[in-house]
Formats: sequence, structure tokens, C-alpha cells
Amino acid sequence: MNESQLPGLPALGGEQVAERLVQALEALGAGVAVKSIVDGTYLRASPALDRLFERSESTLVGSNDGELMRPDEVQAMRRVELQVMQTGGVMHSEHRLDLGGKRREFAVVRAALDDKQLLSAWLERTQERQREVHLQRALAQIEQLQQEVELLRRDAQKGTGRDELTGLQQLGLFNELLEREIDLSTREHREFSLVLMALDLPEGLEEAPQQRLTEALGRLLRANTRAMDAASHVSTNLFAVLLSGVGLATAHARMEQFRRQCAQQIVPFEGRDLGLSVSLGVASFPHSAGNHAELLEAAQQSLRHAQRRGGNQVCLASISLGT
Repeated sequence: MNESQLPGLPALGGEQVAERLVQALEALGAGVAVKSIVDGTYLRASPALDRLFERSESTLVGSNDGELMRPDEVQAMRRVELQVMQTGGVMHSEHRLDLGGKRREFAVVRAALDDKQLLSAWLERTQERQREVHLQRALAQIEQLQQEVELLRRDAQKGTGRDELTGLQQLGLFNELLEREIDLSTREHREFSLVLMALDLPEGLEEAPQQRLTEALGRLLRANTRAMDAASHVSTNLFAVLLSGVGLATAHARMEQFRRQCAQQIVPFEGRDLGLSVSLGVASFPHSAGNHAELLEAAQQSLRHAQRRGGNQVCLASISLGT
């Protein structure tokens, strides 16, 4: 008994394996062909492949690429086929063909069956590529519109003391508001929360797309900050939010909703969506800390914890039980 054969299963010869493979590819909806590498004729063509080449009443069997394609397309096909036969491996390639007066795009996977026959599986990608083109155009339009809005916003906010890039409170004023909130909460025995959030940036991201993400987060914070709250751009990718009169549990719920909103944003840049992911650390006064420095440290620790856990999440500071 062959040690590689599983018990209870019949041994398959090379031709049987090839036949099962063709059947499996056809079942997946791929257009499948077996071609002679000697003269380039199609020895087998599945109905799906006949349909791809618009053969409604005939089959590709017996024909060759020269009867189906332009000379430059035939040369591109032949070049890939010879490479597959030389390496004996499996190769994926993309092809654009003029068929029936239409430009169509295909993904083709090829493998050598033996030294004379080549198996290929075809999937049409024309509609998919068209959707990609339309999406890129839409993203470019959104990007242009957002940039125009940002320019108008910057012009309108000149001289107001706000951060130019994000439109948020400058850090000096934010710290003053934070001190006032601590004094007010101490006198009135009420709670408030401080949130530190950081953009989850891919390693090696260049400055231009990073700036686009910073602008996007600034827009979202401006739209989601109440009049009694404050938000500030602290540093390159770090932001702070003061939630006046909001306890830890409510702050967590609001920031989790905000995190999800960020994850759903489209941030276009040069025809692609950058996505928007943030990590958030939430601390409260006086339950997480008793003064400005302690509150900031508690929020920073929570933010670092969220980042260590992979980002795109909200972490809470622990509640101090006192002595």
C-alpha cells in the first residue's frame, strides 16, 4: 500500500487527478481549458470558458489563440504559457483582451499537466475593475470636496486661536479649561472625564496621508463635541477631549460610539481610502485621579493599554478607592 494514500480512498493516477481538478474548477464557476503547448490548440474548454469568449453555439476546442485574439495578445499569452512550462509551477497573470468589440479583463491561473499540456482557469474581472475605477473617481471627488471645505474652514477660523490643521482648541486654552473644570467639579462635588486619543497609523505612513487623517479626526471631533466640552490637538497624532459633567461609564459609551464612527469613515487620499482608526484612553475626576497631573497620567496609561492591545479600542482608567 502506498503510504501517502489515505485508508479507504482509491488511488488516483495522473489523468484521474487532472480530471478531478478540472471538475473542481468548473464547479467553482471558473472557465477551464486544457491546451496543447505544441501547437496552441484548445483540447478542452468548459462551457463557462466558451461563454467568456462568447461562443454560444460552438466551442473553443480545436481553435487557437490566433483565431481569438490580436497578435499582441497572443504573444502575451504565449510568453506566460512558456514560462509556466519551463518552471513547472503555478502562475497567475492578468490579461486585457478585445473581444466582441469590448475591452475585457481576465485573471488566469495556469499549471502544467505534463510536458505537452497546460491547464488554465479563467475568471473575468471586467465589472470588478470597472467598479474599482468608479470608486477611485468617487474618492477623488470626495477628496477634492473635503479639501475645499478645509480651506474655507481655515480661512473662516483665522485669528480665532484655534489649531489651523484641525480647527480644535489650542493646547494652552484647553489646559486652562481643564483647570477650570477641576475647580468647578471640586466645589460642586461632581464628576467629569478626560479622554486621550491617538491615531492608529500604519508604520512608515508618509506625512501627507497622515495629515489627511489628522484633518478627518479633527472634523469628527468638531462635529461630536458639545458646547460645554472641549477638544484639542495635542501633538502630531495625539488629541484630548474634556467631557464636562460626564462620568466614566457615560464617557466610555460615548467614546465607544465615537470609535465606531471613526471606523466607518472614508478618508480619501490619491484614489484610495485610508480608513480611520483610533485608540482611546478614558479617565475621570475625581474617581481616577485627584488632580491635573494624576488625571493626565491615568488617561495616558489607559491610552497606552489600548495601543498595546492592538488599537482601535477604548480603555478605561481604574477607579481609585482611596485610603
